[in-house]
Amino acid sequence: MKKKIQKIKPVIGWREWVGLPAFGIKAIKVKVDTGARSSSIHVNEMHEYEKNGKTWVKFKVHPVQRKKVQTVEVDIEVLEHRAVRSSSGRASIRPVVITDINLLEETWPVELTLASRDKMGFRMLLGREAFRGRFLVDAGRSFYNGKPKRKKKSSTKRLSIQKGNNT
Repeated sequence: MKKKIQKIKPVIGWREWVGLPAFGIKAIKVKVDTGARSSSIHVNEMHEYEKNGKTWVKFKVHPVQRKKVQTVEVDIEVLEHRAVRSSSGRASIRPVVITDINLLEETWPVELTLASRDKMGFRMLLGREAFRGRFLVDAGRSFYNGKPKRKKKSSTKRLSIQKGNNT
């Protein structure tokens, strides 16, 4: 009988700073939520449109909570629309996109639902499907990935992510 050797997984905290390189976001604070299946990001001014027979979406992200000094404009293809139940129990249909995420020197594609999270404590929620099999979660600690250096610049970035560049 073969003994299964399990690789030790890195540990992350209940909140972390992650990067979304295809969006041009070096650091956004996320709540790591093992109770949530899917991941979600707060967006503003979301507009869906058709391009070459596919559904695309344009939106703005303010990566820093409670501040609008940095605005990132994203233009990306929609994977699908999905029914998602919020923490308050309300269901809604949300667009889903795929983009890469950076955490603890690893980069991999994740599905993000686009939503208004203005009243929530975090701009982004990292659900268990995004980190399943990659990390263990220490619910009592935060920021195993460290904290980003602060900058006091305001900027607007515009991105158009072509299919194949965001996975």
